[in-house]
Amino acid sequence: MNKSKHFFGTSVFGQLISLMNPNIISSSVKNHQSDRYIKKFKTKDHLISMLFSSFAKCTSLREVSGAMLGLAGKTKHFQLNHIPRRSTLSDANKRRDASVFGEIYNKLLKQYGHYISDSRIKDVINKQIEIIDSTTISLFKDILKSVGRSPHNGKKKGGIKVHTVINVDETVPKMVWFSSATTHDHMLLDKLKFDSNTIYVFDKGYNDYKVFEKFTNTNTGFVTRLKDNAVYETISEQDIAGHIHSGVEKDEIIEIQVKENNQTRTLRLRKVQFYDRKLKRRFEFLTNLFEMRADLIAAIYKLRWQIELVFKQLKQNFPLKYFLGDNENAIKIQIYSALIANLLMTVIQKTLKRRWAFSNVVSFCKIHLFNYIHLIRFLENPDKDWQKTYEELMRPTLF
Repeated sequence: MNKSKHFFGTSVFGQLISLMNPNIISSSVKNHQSDRYIKKFKTKDHLISMLFSSFAKCTSLREVSGAMLGLAGKTKHFQLNHIPRRSTLSDANKRRDASVFGEIYNKLLKQYGHYISDSRIKDVINKQIEIIDSTTISLFKDILKSVGRSPHNGKKKGGIKVHTVINVDETVPKMVWFSSATTHDHMLLDKLKFDSNTIYVFDKGYNDYKVFEKFTNTNTGFVTRLKDNAVYETISEQDIAGHIHSGVEKDEIIEIQVKENNQTRTLRLRKVQFYDRKLKRRFEFLTNLFEMRADLIAAIYKLRWQIELVFKQLKQNFPLKYFLGDNENAIKIQIYSALIANLLMTVIQKTLKRRWAFSNVVSFCKIHLFNYIHLIRFLENPDKDWQKTYEELMRPTLF
């Protein structure tokens, strides 16, 4: 019987680690001085350990250190120089600034942007559409302030809010900020880059008229939903052309009042009322895109659901239910590590010519994390060895 054609000299985990350019890690370490006064457990070792935790879905520090200890003598192929003890990993999660992991993630995203981008929507709109949203992760301890009522026992859990920006043509977060769960979403709009070639899409939780004024003054487009209690004055109602989608019921120019430092200014915006026959719901959209077709405004807002799919993908494949530290820095490191793992798996999925569901690729890598098979070659033709073995078993034997 012939040997497998998929055997490879580096494990699946080693192949995933090799996707990270060492220069990206070293430059980020230099920028943040994250290896200063560190003798053994360097940033790269820390990153690889946390990525192992994400891929293997470890639930405790003891599980991470114990599993990696079993790999003693076999760590060279995935570039780990120091296997951490439980206490070493705990101290590193607490003391090493999480921002170095954030910079590594951002640089990797820049490196692999061409792999994961799909420019079809940008080609139609002729502008980059970016979606803003947040998701809240409940914590086991009151580390960051949470929302909601206090339980009867008086022990209120904390919560961390992950604010995210994605390009509509990508399936991984472009920018990430963290805050306590009590932080209002609209506080994060000031961190955005105002750019005339970009349209931002967000839900009505981000409504902030002062920021909308900045968007308008810098020719930066936005599409959101109008709040139910919004106060405005209708200036004019535009005719709806016959070729416009029949779901558009109204297209109005409105004025709202922007109040700041005891002064009131008038801001002119556009309101589009749209009835979705599938959902049997009526929506009112607010935008500063005056020249765009009304039905296209509604279509752009529907793209906001893309970010919900990103959150779902992260939470299903790299669940953040168990944290390896009881402090804010450790939690941020673990979230950044999950984002890096998600990015690497997205690169693998996009590289494949054969279509694989993202969750299936993640499950396969978890099962074969330390098997020595060529990951891409095997995923391209997983039935090759099975078919060869079957044919040999069915081949008639001469006695």
